[in-house]
Amino acid sequence: MGSNLGDRRAELDAAVGFLRSLSPQVRVSSYYRSSPVDCPPGSGEFLNAVAEMEFADGIFYLLERLQHYEKSRGREEARERNAPRSIDLDILYAADLEMASARLVLPHPRMAERLFVLEPLAELAPELVLPGLSDSVRELLAKCRDTVKDQRCCKIE
Repeated sequence: MGSNLGDRRAELDAAVGFLRSLSPQVRVSSYYRSSPVDCPPGSGEFLNAVAEMEFADGIFYLLERLQHYEKSRGREEARERNAPRSIDLDILYAADLEMASARLVLPHPRMAERLFVLEPLAELAPELVLPGLSDSVRELLAKCRDTVKDQRCCKIE
């Protein structure tokens, strides 16, 4: 999850509360400040976190709930790609599910290239090996730190 508009911490806190309304089994990483990646010029810095939850009602139902929540927080349907937003909720993976549909690709296709995903995910699940990959999250993070350019990500207190 990420926010780069308004009170970013309050947006993440509210999103965590929303996730807990869907499932009592939610673990949340620390919050991380990160530079915008692939965003329009002038986009503000993000606050990001990763949450891990149990959800038994189906992946597309979860996607619908997340998208509905984003809209309730002001996300516009017609917007520039990666435009600033009060909240962005992505599904990164779902157990050992691999899929590619018009609505959802799992695991998230760019997560191994993004410090703002791997840093908080490594806090929660460093030894996790995502479907279709051979490296653990910890190993992906080490490789990402060595190869990405112009990305900053740091844990905040």
